[in-house]
Parts: sequence; C-alpha cells; structure tokens
Amino acid sequence: MDEITILQAEILKTLASPRRIEILHVLARGPIEVGRLAEQIGATQPNVSQHLGVLRASGLVEAVRDGREVRYRLVDEDVMVACRLMRTVLERRLNRLASLSSSPPIAIAPARAGGVLPDGTQGITAHDEVSAWPNPIR
Repeated sequence: MDEITILQAEILKTLASPRRIEILHVLARGPIEVGRLAEQIGATQPNVSQHLGVLRASGLVEAVRDGREVRYRLVDEDVMVACRLMRTVLERRLNRLASLSSSPPIAIAPARAGGVLPDGTQGITAHDEVSAWPNPIR
C-alpha cells in the first residue's frame, strides 16, 4: 500500500467525528479563539480543545499566537473542498435511495420458505448465491 493511501486513511479517521467536521466549517470562515469556537458550536471549551488537538495532530488545523490570544485556522482551505465533495456524493446517494423507496420494494422470501412470491417469482433463500440477489442500488 502506498504512503499517500495510508495518510488519506488517517485524515479520514480524523474526519469521522461530526463535531470535528462542524469545527472545520466554523474555521473555514476564518481564524477563531477556542472559547468563541466552543460558544458558536454549543460545546464546552475542554471538548473543543480536545478536538482541535486531534485536528492539529493530523495537520488540518494550526494555532496562531497573536500576543496572549491563540486563534485556530485551517492549514489548507482545500480540506473544505473535499468536505463539500463528500457531502455532494452523500446527497446524491440519499436521492437515489429516496427514489428507490418510491418504487415497489424488492421482496425476498424467508430463507426456510424459498417458495414462490405473491407476484409469481421465485423467492431467494439463504442457499442462493449472493451474486444472484437483486441489487437495488445502481
């Protein structure tokens, strides 16, 4: 496995927290102090500091000192491009699933029955090959 794939997996693990994604969205508006950030997202300062530590360790966020004040900011704003892209992919997936739910559901016969379904087709049993199962997501 190449190094970039491993690094990508590490970043994606970091982004697996909804709170961290929320923090990134606030930081995309510009640098901010941890107290104000905590206030904006409705979290405690210690909790936000902990998340910022994880984001800093992954290289997504950095702390910039201005006198006694420390502000956090995105290291590379393109991380938000990646977040928007993933959000678009997920929205399309949800739309596909929603359109499928408006069509009749695929009936699967109970494994022990394996008989004929009400529409006259043969049901799927636990012994059937998985590759023979209908794929509702295209």
